[in-house]
Amino acid sequence: MTARVRKAVFPVAGLGTRLLPATKTIPKEMLTIVDRPLIQYAVDEAREAGIEQLIFVTGRGKSSLDDYFDMAFELERTMEQAGKSLDPLEPSRSGYGEIVTIRQQQPLGLGHAVWCAREVIGDEPFAVLLPDEVMRGRPNCLAQMMTAYAQVGGNIVAALEVDPSETHKYGVVDPGSRNGPLTEIKGLVEKPAPGTAPSNLMLPGRYILQPEVLRALDAHEKGAGGEIQLTDAMAKLIGQQPFHGFSFEGQRFDCGHAAGFVIANLALALEREDIAPTVREFLSGL
Repeated sequence: MTARVRKAVFPVAGLGTRLLPATKTIPKEMLTIVDRPLIQYAVDEAREAGIEQLIFVTGRGKSSLDDYFDMAFELERTMEQAGKSLDPLEPSRSGYGEIVTIRQQQPLGLGHAVWCAREVIGDEPFAVLLPDEVMRGRPNCLAQMMTAYAQVGGNIVAALEVDPSETHKYGVVDPGSRNGPLTEIKGLVEKPAPGTAPSNLMLPGRYILQPEVLRALDAHEKGAGGEIQLTDAMAKLIGQQPFHGFSFEGQRFDCGHAAGFVIANLALALEREDIAPTVREFLSGL
């Protein structure tokens, strides 16, 4: 039997430089897609997939992430007295389970951010979700991965085919045999030089990992970009534990840059019955 995944890490300490100047004073994860911040989409995905404990690895200037999921007593009281609906305050009212915040003192890479959560993770399997990657599916991406994890155990990462010209931007899979949505992973390469990628199957920011990856991160070995890469630590487990890529059914929106952010706003707005007609009318007139 595979151990149940109860905890999820959200690396949210990044500076969001690709979305400046907005991120000069606003955490990237608090920028809104339609009317909800990026962090809420990731947290909703985790909770719907059965995650009980949410671990935010934050940095300086990120206190609004904690505030967002806290009670807003004055605002709620004012709205109640005015007879207004409290539905917009759902994040602070419905209960998101236990939230733990850890400070990453230096921006040393994704691997280091995950390593910072090691004491909270303990000796359990855990999920990692990158909030600037919005995944849409029914069931959601992490929930689909959880189903696959129950079948094969080990380590599972979301995998997505991209144009070969894009592989130098991502962690890329060296694939083995394929069984439905699962692809055996023989190796992982972080940001391979153009033309050297072993496939066009990249990692879009959803992971289910065994705690041994934290031991691999203890060495603090630097990889691509001079950072401590999660991909490098995962690669050390290949051959020791089951390791699969999972091709999920749904859509992925990279909201870490301006074009992807705008596209995500349009796509998700068109899913909303209350605002889709107005958005369609505007688009048809362009």
